[in-house]
Amino acid sequence: MNIPFIGVLLDGAHSLILSLATLLEPVAGGAAAAAAIVLVTLIVRAALIPLGVRLIRAEINRKRMAPKVAELQRRFKKNPELLQRKTLELHKEEGVSPFAGILPSLAQIPVVSLLYGVAVSATINGHPNELLTQQLFGAPLGHSFVTALTSGDFVAALVPAVLLVVIGVVAWFTRQQALRMATPVDPASPLAGLTGMLSWLPFISVVISAFVPLAAVLYVSVSTTWTFFERTILRRQLPGGALNPATA
Repeated sequence: MNIPFIGVLLDGAHSLILSLATLLEPVAGGAAAAAAIVLVTLIVRAALIPLGVRLIRAEINRKRMAPKVAELQRRFKKNPELLQRKTLELHKEEGVSPFAGILPSLAQIPVVSLLYGVAVSATINGHPNELLTQQLFGAPLGHSFVTALTSGDFVAALVPAVLLVVIGVVAWFTRQQALRMATPVDPASPLAGLTGMLSWLPFISVVISAFVPLAAVLYVSVSTTWTFFERTILRRQLPGGALNPATA
């Protein structure tokens, strides 16, 4: 589906990254386009820190309220309507919105999707994506790991392979962190198994990144690494964080 408004936004982001690459060329040389993608990603992630703070605060509040929610579920499990009302009352008493954490997550999607769209689109607003014609250490930004591997260009496959390892390592630590922060669930509940399954979601980015252009892999590796360290730091610094030495 061709949506003109989206095309204009992608074109604007594309032009911004190309302009930044031109400025970086005297310093970064042939890797200027890749450096521009990294720099823009870092700037965007830094601008989204306030949303990250709200997200972690919501996570901390859910963790704090978990015992009370569990008690309500135990007492009113045979009366779903009363359970729902009591749960909403609890959120009101605690001053926590039931939707806390959801809105910050949704608010980030348009921005990160825009950058990702620039990195994967062969054409933008009717013209070729010039970013994908550039290289990083000899690897074309427009070629995927799978493309390089199946064509026998093992040198070009090396750069995305390294980035895939980075994404995989970050995904592993993200999963471990998510399991530590997960709200306790009754082992007899159907949600118990679901929690474990959902913890593997970060690894989906590894699989997808093997098939998308190197420009997108570069963006994903920087963005996911930033997100992991940002959340780790926030959990340590915000009051009540599970990783806060004062409360661990």
